[in-house]
Amino acid sequence: MEDMILQARLLHVVFYNAETGYFVGRFQLCNETKSTFTATGFFHSTEIDSVWDLHGSYKEHPRYGLQFNITSYERVLKNDITSLIQFFSSSRFPGIGKQSAKKIVDTLGHDCIEKIQKDPAVLLSIPDFPLKKVKIIEEGILEEKEDDISYFFSKFGIGVQTAKKIENIYGNNTIEVIKQNPYQLIEEVDGVGFKTADKLARDLSVSLDDPRRIKAIIVQLVQQWCNSTGDTYIEIEKLYKKIQKEFHDLDVEAYLQEILDEGILIKEDKNIYYHKQFEAEKYISSFLFDFPYVEQPFSYIETLGDDIENIEDELHIEYEKIQKQAFHNFFLHPFSIITGGPGTGKTTIVQGLISLYKKYYPLDTIALCAPTGRASKRLSEICQNVKVSTIHSLLHWDLESNTFLKNEKELLDCDLLVIDEFSMVDQQLFQALLKSAKLVKKILLIGDENQLASVGCGSVLKDLITSSLFPLTRLEKIFRQKEGSDVITLAHEINEENVTVLEQGNDIAFFFCENYEVKDILIPIVSNALEKGYSIKDIQVLAPMYGGVAGIDALNNTLQKVLNPQDGYKDEIKVGYRVFRVGDKILQLKNQPDENVYNGDIGEIIAIEYADENALYKNVILADFDGNFVEYSGEQISNITHAYCISIHKAQGSEYPIVIMPVVKDYAFMLSKRLLYTGVTRAKKSLVLLGSKEVFLKYIHLQERHIRKTTLKKHILEKFE
Repeated sequence: MEDMILQARLLHVVFYNAETGYFVGRFQLCNETKSTFTATGFFHSTEIDSVWDLHGSYKEHPRYGLQFNITSYERVLKNDITSLIQFFSSSRFPGIGKQSAKKIVDTLGHDCIEKIQKDPAVLLSIPDFPLKKVKIIEEGILEEKEDDISYFFSKFGIGVQTAKKIENIYGNNTIEVIKQNPYQLIEEVDGVGFKTADKLARDLSVSLDDPRRIKAIIVQLVQQWCNSTGDTYIEIEKLYKKIQKEFHDLDVEAYLQEILDEGILIKEDKNIYYHKQFEAEKYISSFLFDFPYVEQPFSYIETLGDDIENIEDELHIEYEKIQKQAFHNFFLHPFSIITGGPGTGKTTIVQGLISLYKKYYPLDTIALCAPTGRASKRLSEICQNVKVSTIHSLLHWDLESNTFLKNEKELLDCDLLVIDEFSMVDQQLFQALLKSAKLVKKILLIGDENQLASVGCGSVLKDLITSSLFPLTRLEKIFRQKEGSDVITLAHEINEENVTVLEQGNDIAFFFCENYEVKDILIPIVSNALEKGYSIKDIQVLAPMYGGVAGIDALNNTLQKVLNPQDGYKDEIKVGYRVFRVGDKILQLKNQPDENVYNGDIGEIIAIEYADENALYKNVILADFDGNFVEYSGEQISNITHAYCISIHKAQGSEYPIVIMPVVKDYAFMLSKRLLYTGVTRAKKSLVLLGSKEVFLKYIHLQERHIRKTTLKKHILEKFE
């Protein structure tokens, strides 16, 4: 239908998502018909009786009939006395009646709104007008301004929360500042990337060869390279080639020098860094050189050997010589590292270390943390009566600002900091931890150096170990010889690139199949495990990629039909191409610290609530994450996906009784020794491999397709010279 402008009064808000600005409401036309209609779209006001010029067109909704789709809007504020009195006595200004509104208009005149926006202090000139009412008017006018800003950004896909962040930075001049240089948002506002800023710029008639745009693209090229490779820098020659591919006949050196002068990029030797990665490397190096900032005296050197024996008796454990060395490294040094694969005794060492530490320092505070919720839960099972959390929770991550509230100004209140699954920690996260750790007296890192590197940039565990500057306990001997021991043997054989256990393993099964056969073979294997008493939680299918007939998406679809079919009674909703159903196993994709649920957590949908009307906009999913109940509605639903099959990266830091892992030709370009090792080591009891043994044996010899390039080790060594 054709575009039109309707002048209408807002009667009723049916639905409003404050995060995205998506709105459904009932309006009444401001004409002789006074007819009402439903309007939908991105609309940033819920003020009843406000009048608007709504731009858009009517569209037929298959369920709710004819609706007006809003594409843009303007507030209708007439400057006649009656309209102004109605405005100031509206719901936007609670507690302001018509008499108070008339005082404002009589004192400040027909341009009173503009005067208040320019200088709220003019309200003080109104006779017999209490300060309480001054505050109400001031806040209401500010909201009016915020609505204008929210609308300006909504056209470019920028939600209300991000719009508020932008306004907090630039204040009342937000729109004017952005018009001067929309690309500055990329650097100054978290949540705004190049695509959004470029869309803004194009709408503001910024040309393709505008210097501001060219500089933003150069920075984007550096960030893209680092984010895709995990490197912390790009070699300058490589960057030159990428820039010249984007822009022919460009004075690359001049543009690059400008960006370097601004400090957004950093040049060291022949490398170009995004400044945050460079700063992370330098900060980590300096912190470790100066650590500890608070000394912790140790007066038990002579009794340490006997004390370890007492802990052995207490925990019914017998430590090997190398494991006892971990105790000496830990107690005699402020910073130490333990690395080892599955079954090498990391768990028993941590139990002993914490027990003995509490005896030596009974008044000290201990903080144990891990990158994921599942890893922190495992750690809490090992070390009872000690607080364990995710790193993000420990640092009080704030969702709205995407910053940690624990930092250099608000330090962690603990004496001992233990970080498990450290191979998953990237450079910037480690920097954030250290920034808050100046009161910490001792730090212990625990991780498996053979697992996948962190998702974020850097290779911190590897760099710390290869620097040879920090006390290291490398555990190689396998101690765990019980259920799942064949899996442990296989993991170590993968590292040695000499696999034999596949031929005789009792805890390992290998089913030969082609890519297209994986789904059919998977069903009876899972069904058999369920018949043996295992639950859906116990069984985890892992794959390295999402697409293809044996990819994560296809396997999730198949497994949902088998493990949680629609029986006519279960509530469900369709979101895009996915169907979420009560009983579904789900994976959290983003951190939601306010709900205490984090990226990588696995839960179950226990209820789906429909609204009595307009259910399309008000569906709510209720999920249970090990006793933590979380609600999802609107845009939040995109924070979850099915978890019958998940990626090997997402599984890192977790263990499952049964792991089923396809290894097929389709995955060939994704496979490596490190990926296969990480997948295999997720299994606690049984491992089922599907696909080609030849593919498996071939790729355990492939180290890494891309060896991460960082200069953290270099910066550490330079600092310690």
